Amino acid sequence: MENKAVLEVKDLAISFRTFEGKVQAVRGVNFSLNKGETLAIVGESGSGKSVSTKAINQLLPKKNTLIERGEILFEGKDLLKISEKEMQAVRGNDIAMIFQDPMTSLNPTMQVGKQIAEPIIAHKGVSKEEAKEKALELMDLVGIRDPKESYKNYPHQFSGGMRQRVMIAIALACEPKILIADEPTTALDVTIQAQILDLMNKLKKELDTSIIFITHDLGVVAQMADRVAVMYAGQIVEVGTADEIFYNPMHPYTWGLLASMPTLEVGQTDLYTIPGSPPNLLHPPEGDAFAARNAYAMEIDFHQEPDLFKVSDTHYAKTWLLHPDAPDVQPPLEVQRRKEKYQSLFSGQGQFNRIGGEAIGSRG
Repeated sequence: MENKAVLEVKDLAISFRTFEGKVQAVRGVNFSLNKGETLAIVGESGSGKSVSTKAINQLLPKKNTLIERGEILFEGKDLLKISEKEMQAVRGNDIAMIFQDPMTSLNPTMQVGKQIAEPIIAHKGVSKEEAKEKALELMDLVGIRDPKESYKNYPHQFSGGMRQRVMIAIALACEPKILIADEPTTALDVTIQAQILDLMNKLKKELDTSIIFITHDLGVVAQMADRVAVMYAGQIVEVGTADEIFYNPMHPYTWGLLASMPTLEVGQTDLYTIPGSPPNLLHPPEGDAFAARNAYAMEIDFHQEPDLFKVSDTHYAKTWLLHPDAPDVQPPLEVQRRKEKYQSLFSGQGQFNRIGGEAIGSRG
């Protein structure tokens, strides 16, 4: 994997006009995506994951969306400043997207093969015959049985897993540099989910595609991600390598997400839940947005927003607990117990020792 950013999102802030007022859905988000890597963006519903990534492809409704500030840099171009015509050349060709529910994305009146061939004709300017050949290759690549026969079928003739494979084939049709997958396995059973995740990992290696994987399922993250960004209330509150997030989490919200994951442990009857609810982003709270739900909150959390403190060169967390003057707080027992549980999910040996509670500094 090359350590070279193909995409950079800088200080992105997005609001939506509503009858009640302006919802500040994304509040100063920063992240980058390197060539050939998978970046997982995780968090509860409403945390801003999908809004941040839909902005990359300019798929947010223009009528009530306000891009307050920020840049989305792809190959040196700010995608927020180019025209719709220029964006059409990028969307589907350089940056493609897989959505959560294929039945709402596929055309029910059009043969699936033609839907796969359509972007090839639009972006590559090839004949219908050439596009069909490429579509058949893609159908075989993503594991659709008997491509020639399946080419003529309609979406309702496919199972949920096969429809999602069609969506992946459409997304890969023009060999994009970036693939955005917005919870693509949520509606699938665990067996099909595993097949789709294996397929995406295989295709990433074969095509050297960079992937942004949006999910709330940390089990999926463990199988897919090179790096992880944790979002809460429209902000990234922790970012690091997958090993760092799973074995050395620093933000109390990340602790809560990890602790609330069910395990197959015999005798487990109670499931940990994060108390309270996310804040109303019509009126974001003063200070740390997670303070009201944080059992480790200090007085400063309710009055001043924390910096993004540096834990290592690849690991940052937005919490006052990393300030040099903060008390030394250990993660909950539920989080510590999961270190061994997650070890088998990674191919390498993760970081199993806490790096320490003090901040190395803050990213300015």
